[in-house]
Amino acid sequence: MVVQDTFYSDPAKWMARELPDEPVFFYDPERLTRMARRFIDGFPGEVTYAVKANPDPVVIEALSRAGLQAFDVASPEEMALVRDVDPKARLHYHNPVRSKAEVAAARAFGVVSWSVDRMSELEKLGDIEGAEIAVRLKLPVAGAVYDFGTKFGAAPEKAVALLRAVKDRGGVPSITFHPGTQCRDAQAWVAYIAASARIAAEAGVTLHRLNVGGGFPAHRNDPEPDLEVIFDAIRDAVRASFGDDAPALVCEPGRAMVAEAFELALQVKAICDGAVFLNDGIYGGLSEWRDLSPSQRLTAYAQDGTRRDGETVANTVFGPTCDSLDRLSDQVSLPEDLAEGDYLLFHACGAYSTALVTRFNGYGARKIVTLMR
Repeated sequence: MVVQDTFYSDPAKWMARELPDEPVFFYDPERLTRMARRFIDGFPGEVTYAVKANPDPVVIEALSRAGLQAFDVASPEEMALVRDVDPKARLHYHNPVRSKAEVAAARAFGVVSWSVDRMSELEKLGDIEGAEIAVRLKLPVAGAVYDFGTKFGAAPEKAVALLRAVKDRGGVPSITFHPGTQCRDAQAWVAYIAASARIAAEAGVTLHRLNVGGGFPAHRNDPEPDLEVIFDAIRDAVRASFGDDAPALVCEPGRAMVAEAFELALQVKAICDGAVFLNDGIYGGLSEWRDLSPSQRLTAYAQDGTRRDGETVANTVFGPTCDSLDRLSDQVSLPEDLAEGDYLLFHACGAYSTALVTRFNGYGARKIVTLMR
């Protein structure tokens, strides 16, 4: 990413002044700080940030300043990124499948927590004496946009065996899980927590910590998710399932932490035959629109910065590349007075946007304007 040196307070005014022909991200550090504090103050345990959601150094720096002291990293490159910003940060390496070279690199970076979901990966870690090893659990639990258990996670009976193996080898046994992305149903966490207690009891181990994962929802569509309801449900479920032997809690939000901190401004290249063509699409900052339902949160502006407030109509929306797959997943409601040259400001675009931008066909957002409110 190329960070724009100019600071501005209002995206609409900036667009009216600059009339950009290329996609532009607007970054609001105050929003990011507020969300970090919301997790730190509201979640009943340690808060880590899943770096994969947005690995831009300005994000890591802001979260570190806001008080985050631990980060969930999935690769040696992410470890190096965090170390460059905060040399003392605690690193949780919860990508459960690794090469031997990655294991060696993680040891060199001083990783303090590892996850495993199969015996072969536990073997690969070698000596685990005194190391926290979080067994990743998977369950057929609904509530998310899509299931993370199709790739990672051990079924309950395998989780029992893994916990016993961790204890027998001198490791510090924990459990981790992920209820699935954009999960709005607090009962998904409740089900996982209850299962974790049963599995730990069957394995005959006392859990050091319980990592309740990510999955916390961002505000893509109304109503706005009530994170505090989820926090309270987690707290109550741990008390009910573990009683006085409750393990310490950890969470690893990515999407919910960073989504609100970025907006993406795109220009309308053309409107014809019932379709709208934009200057970015699924190969750029809107890559997640292939897999998630369209967000309702976008605002249209004329080139002079005034809002387009006409009645909305459903439109087929394409990105700028020559690939016919470069199309948003469903029709998008846009003002009927939208015109060529107008701008669409997509809100809550901080997660899995800058991280997934390609340069396919020479397109893709690269500029970030930092907002100072």
